[in-house]
Amino acid sequence: MATQCWPDLLKASRKTALIHDGKRKVHYLFSDGKELAEEYDMATDELLVRKWRKKNTMGGQGPWEVEVGEPTPSIESVLEPNVIKENCSNPLFMRKDTKMNFQWRIRNLPYPKDVYIVFVEPKERCCIIRTTNKKYYKKFSIPDMDRCHLPLECSALTFTHANNTLIISYKKPKEILTLEQELIRNLKKLKSVSDGDSDCKTQ
Repeated sequence: MATQCWPDLLKASRKTALIHDGKRKVHYLFSDGKELAEEYDMATDELLVRKWRKKNTMGGQGPWEVEVGEPTPSIESVLEPNVIKENCSNPLFMRKDTKMNFQWRIRNLPYPKDVYIVFVEPKERCCIIRTTNKKYYKKFSIPDMDRCHLPLECSALTFTHANNTLIISYKKPKEILTLEQELIRNLKKLKSVSDGDSDCKTQ
């Protein structure tokens, strides 16, 4: 999908919209079989969830991979309470955007703010978190910037720390803000069904 302009790919996809519990839920099906599911707050238009799914090597549906929002617990951990799983005190990395910023939160990081070193690595197209006490290291990309082929700027990155949570913000460039505004306008024009309606409208 990278060879085609991202806004054009969104327009060309098959879209299904549903209004439920104060949220606008949109499902995209792309020509290569990939699926994208998003949820927006109806009151603020803020993106709450974005997740992807693609076919596995056998041609069946693979698992959903969360890009924005709370990580989804695995089926095994839900159905099998005694299965081995991550310690709940381990650092938990998740993305939760605001209107003006891409934002990530890493919970269960008790160290003071001056322990963290957070920076952009433009050549590798990623952000890196490390600690001076060598207790935590994380490298992550910004898929939105990659899809739009936009460069990463060191000056756009800031971070803070409170309540054992490291909060990292990357200021959205004007190109992203314009794209998101256009996307919301188009989604509001998309015919949506309300919860309880039997037939989903697609476009």
